[in-house]
Order: sequence, then C-alpha cells, then structure tokens
Amino acid sequence: MSDPAYYARQERLRDGTPVEVRALRATDEGDMLAALEQTSVQSLQRRFFAPKRHFSDKERAFFMAIDFKTHVALVVLAEDAGRQAIVGGGRYVVTEPGQAELAFVVIDAWQGRGIGSLLMRRLIDLAREAGLHELTAEVLSENASMLSVFDKAGFKPAKRRDPQTIHLALSLDERPMI
Repeated sequence: MSDPAYYARQERLRDGTPVEVRALRATDEGDMLAALEQTSVQSLQRRFFAPKRHFSDKERAFFMAIDFKTHVALVVLAEDAGRQAIVGGGRYVVTEPGQAELAFVVIDAWQGRGIGSLLMRRLIDLAREAGLHELTAEVLSENASMLSVFDKAGFKPAKRRDPQTIHLALSLDERPMI
C-alpha cells in the first residue's frame, strides 16, 4: 500500500485542464486560506452547514493537522493567474472503525469542471487501500451539484438525521460507478 501522505498525481479535468492532485501539506495553510477567500459564502455554507468566513485556531489546526491514517486530505492545484493555486480539496475522517466521512470544497470559479468527482475517485481509492468498508457524507438537500457527484459515485441515501441534510453512504466492498 502506498503512503497517502506522499500521494501526488497529475490529472486532467473534463475540459482538458491539467491539475495536480496531492496530499495536503502543513505548508499549505496560507494557500488553503487564500482558496477559501475565493469561495463564496454560499459554497462555504454548503460545505460547513453554516455561514463561515473565518476559522478559529482550533478549527485551523484540525483542518491542517492531517495524520493520513484517520484523517486523509487531498488538494487539487491548477494554474490560476500565472501560479499554482489550490482550487479544491477533499478529505475523509474516520468516524468509527472501518468507516469514514467525506467532505469537499471547490472554489467557485472552478466548480462544474469535475474537481469534486476527481477528488471523490482518489479518496475512494485511498479509503479502499486503507481497508475502510464504508464512506458516508452529509449534504445539504439544496446542494444538487454535490448530490449528483455522490450519486454518480454510487452513494445511496441513508437514515436522515436532519430534514435539511441528506445522509449518504457508500459500501467500499462494491465498485464505484465514476
């Protein structure tokens, strides 16, 4: 099994744009914050389920202190304004043995180009390699684009905890459709 902390792969988006998908690094904090500044309040609300523009030190530590065993995070870098910039990211966090929860965010200017699907495929691969059996996600019911990404990957609706969110699950013992 490869070490996800050193994961790096060159990919192409649906429109042919070259990107790099790689493990989040501790040195990426400034670039992550810059990416969040380019993300609309609506997109951040869809990711964090609340209006979010600033993060506490504790939240920043959680998002950046990745152990690549119980918390795996990938970023997508693309050329933007003449430099490599983080344009999206995804992660899974183990919530109980054999199960992890997925989450994604893509800056608005890069949405709709396949970054969410690309991150989904790579995180599913890494979760399988890690021996996980199930991935879950919570998605706001209004977030049709993300629901579509999860649907294409084979996620199925599961028990609802909240009328505003849809709980989804994917058995990793089955092959993804994306």
